[in-house]
Amino acid sequence: MLAERNPQAVYRRVELDARVQGADPQQLLALCYEQLISALGSARFAHDKGDNRMKSEALTRAVSALTALHFGVTGEGGVADALRHLYTSARKSVLDSVLAFDADTLERIRGDFIDISRALTPTRAN
Repeated sequence: MLAERNPQAVYRRVELDARVQGADPQQLLALCYEQLISALGSARFAHDKGDNRMKSEALTRAVSALTALHFGVTGEGGVADALRHLYTSARKSVLDSVLAFDADTLERIRGDFIDISRALTPTRAN
């Protein structure tokens, strides 16, 4: 099965699996954000290059990351409901772009998640 895949994709999957296995909840959250941000950027790049297969793969990765983020939300009300709404809305926009690619909307979503990711990442002292 691995022989059928792109070597870069296989390496990326092995690396991701290793990172997931050794991660605590905060690291898993950061990893999901990283995967989402990367996938949205890849989808835009693929769209600009006219590579529909790569675009489809990237959008699928983005949906997977958003699904994982959504399922990871615990609790009710307040922040939990706001996060569920954010993830659901972003997922709908990504899925809508499968049929009618909307680069501007996906770039706004990507920017929002970059901002959230930065806010969640503690600053490092130099």
